[in-house]
Amino acid sequence: MGVERSTLAPLAAQDFHLASRSAILSFLISFGLVKAASNFVAGGLADRFGRRTVLLVGWVAALPVPVLIILAPSWGWVVFANVLLGFNQGLAWSTTVNMKIDLVGPRRRGFALGLNEASGYLALAAAAAVAGFLAANYGLRPGPYLLAEGLALCGFLLSLFTRDTSRHVELESAGAVRTESLGKLATEVSFRDRTMSSACQAGLVNNLKDGVAWALLPLFFAAHGLGLREIGVLASIYPAIWGVGQLGTGWISDQVGRKPLIVAGMLLQSLAIAGFAILPGFTWWVGESILLGAGTALVYPTLIAVVSDAARTPDRATSVGIYRFWRDGGYAVGAIVAGFIADTAGFPAAIITVACLTGLSGLVVALRMRETMLRPARLLL
Repeated sequence: MGVERSTLAPLAAQDFHLASRSAILSFLISFGLVKAASNFVAGGLADRFGRRTVLLVGWVAALPVPVLIILAPSWGWVVFANVLLGFNQGLAWSTTVNMKIDLVGPRRRGFALGLNEASGYLALAAAAAVAGFLAANYGLRPGPYLLAEGLALCGFLLSLFTRDTSRHVELESAGAVRTESLGKLATEVSFRDRTMSSACQAGLVNNLKDGVAWALLPLFFAAHGLGLREIGVLASIYPAIWGVGQLGTGWISDQVGRKPLIVAGMLLQSLAIAGFAILPGFTWWVGESILLGAGTALVYPTLIAVVSDAARTPDRATSVGIYRFWRDGGYAVGAIVAGFIADTAGFPAAIITVACLTGLSGLVVALRMRETMLRPARLLL
């Protein structure tokens, strides 16, 4: 994913001569839809076949992705490669999230999820920076995607040594019965429960924003004359701050509660996104990327922790999968909305629209979500 963040949008314009922003963002639609669907079923599959099995299947799906992009004679190959990437992300990353949740109790859940998300997004930032350097010096293909293939192979090999954590769930459940109807549980998580449904909409908008940062901002930067090195730097700063920040924000949410961090993070992201259009220039964009990463760090692990707190233990993996379905569906929604607005009204209009949606989502959380994390003093009582 890091390699794609700094190279795929320029690749669409330079190698495949795509002028339409909507056409360029089509890879993100395929990725988002498949990842969302994979998230939805990942929890149920993990409960049925074990965490480790689902993790391995997810990594197998990643292995052909860089090869398809290297050999792609048309943009359709890239879109299909991102179908496989969505499948990989939905199964492999969902499983690592559930395994972390399995291994810790509610008092350390935010911290564990922060570690999980930090490791992923620090790696994403490093890959984006290295891929930008490789692309600037050796071309958009194959150099950056040889790196991606090596990383996919490492992920698969490391997963062979992973132990399953399903037994931890059985011990924690203490005989509790899972909700039999997936439709009933999906309705509860998505709409009826105030806390989990608030998290779902915030997750969707958060990844709608992330899709714009992934696919639209590199085109916006290129239109302002930035080269591949500078785009690679900007593409890495945002997830780097996001990744580092999660090392602290997950732990903080265990201490002070989940809701304040989510509200603050959504509003901060809204301001940062608007800044890209209102205050242009490389120096400003660096600062705005830092703010965007900080806002995302406040939100990302905390939303998963909220759903984990609110869900019944036997339904937890599936509930998290439903949340992640909505969250990663935001990639597809963002690609459609931002691509259409950018084609019809220009980059600034698309960026400001996403900024307004992000701020509105934070207000919904402020008004509707219940706090799920009891403070340590109350827990001692």
